[in-house]
Order: sequence, then structure tokens, then C-alpha cells
Amino acid sequence: MEWIGYIASILIGISLGLIGSGGSILTVPVLVYLFHINPLLSTTYSLCIVGVSSIAGVISRLRQKLLDFKVIILFGTPSILGVFIARKYILHSIPDQFTIFPGTLISKSDFIMLFFATLMLASALSMILGKNKKENEAQMPVYGFSLAMVGLGEGIVTGIVGAGGGFLIIPALVLLGKLPMKKAIASSLFIITIKSLVGFGGDLLHVTVDWKFISIITVLATLGIITGNYLNKIMDGAKLKKGFGWFVLIMSLVILFEQFFRFPFFKQH
Repeated sequence: MEWIGYIASILIGISLGLIGSGGSILTVPVLVYLFHINPLLSTTYSLCIVGVSSIAGVISRLRQKLLDFKVIILFGTPSILGVFIARKYILHSIPDQFTIFPGTLISKSDFIMLFFATLMLASALSMILGKNKKENEAQMPVYGFSLAMVGLGEGIVTGIVGAGGGFLIIPALVLLGKLPMKKAIASSLFIITIKSLVGFGGDLLHVTVDWKFISIITVLATLGIITGNYLNKIMDGAKLKKGFGWFVLIMSLVILFEQFFRFPFFKQH
């Protein structure tokens, strides 16, 4: 299955380059199911892969002058704080096994995968069902306190599952920050890069990393982002977003099926 994993690694980058999100949603499942890496370690690897590969996307958007640094600071700073809190305290406070219903046990790894699948499902439905509104390029961005609070919550949630968070950041920047989609995607990539690398740097204190493996995946993802940046200029973003939404929906259902049926995680006392 490894060669499929390498192909999927390129798709991770293409997704980030095309729509500024989705790469992190794919990374953890690819590492867990195709490379058979422990889910907890996969969240660490995901932060590195997404953070480093996103740099290519940021450089491209910087040249196009699409970055809104005010919204990056307002949303990104609490988001980074959220990632630190999640990786330093929350993730390590989750026990290896715990009870969620009377008479049932769930492992920490299975909890992470189920939580991740739930986020994937919500993200997929928002991309599939969301309406494509005509943007008003002259609309002024809104730099409100609510944007900072959403940034903190997004950082905590995505810090737990090792995601970049573009699937949560972009809707927040568009709906609350009133940014045009292209600027939201560009700013999202910058935030994803910084907070993913911060999260990965913190994990290095207590995780042993296979640098050769992670370097190969990161290079492939970076090539994917460069390809995605090019395709973004010639393809219909709205159709791509819905197509990707269906793909993520299928993946989330597969993970849920694996957890609930094929590999049951509930163990009776």
C-alpha cells in the first residue's frame, strides 16, 4: 500500500494548493491506513508535512499580494496558542483508555481517529452543501474579537488531531472576517504553516521522528502544492471544492466504518 500512500502524499499538496485546505484532512488517514503509523505519531508527522509543504503555497500567494497580515495576526496568534495548549496539555491528558458509555472502553488512538473522522464529515458537508456566493471585492475586512476567539478554538481542535485547519480557518475568515475567498485561502495557508510548525516543534521534545520518511512525504506534498498552485489558476475553484468535498465525505465514512465495524474499538468490561 505504500506506493498508493506516496501518490496520496502528492494529492495532499495539490489540495492545499488548489483550495487552501484539505491537505491536513488527508494526511493523518494516509499515514495511519497506508503507512500503518500510530494515530498519535501520525498527528505529529502531519503537522510537519503540512507546515513545511504549505510554505510553497505561501510564497506564491505573497507574490500575488493576497495575504492580509492584520487578520493573520488577529486569528493566527490565538490559533497558535490553541495548538500549543492542545499539544502540550490536552492531548497528553487523554488517558490511553477511558469509558465513554457505561460498560464500554475506547482507546486514545481510536478516539483521535473518530474525532478526526467527525471533523472530516462536517467539513465535507459544508463544502458540498455550501452555496457559492458572488464576492464583493470592495468589502472591507472585519477585524473583530469574535475572530480571535474562533481562532483559539480552531487551534485547540486542530491541535488535537494534527490538522492544519484550513477547512475551519477559511470559513471563519470569509464569514467573520469578510475576506474574499482568494485572500482567505492565502491567509489560511500562512496561518497553517506557522501553527503547524509550532505544534511540530513542541512535539519534538518527546517524540522520535523518522526523518527520512517524513522528508520524502514532505517533498512529495510540496510538489503537489506547486502543482495545485498552477491548477488553481486554470480550473474552476467552486467545482473543485465540491468535488473535494465528496472525496473527503467518502474518506470520513470509510474511517468511521473501519472504527465501528471492521475494527471494533469498544471492549466490554
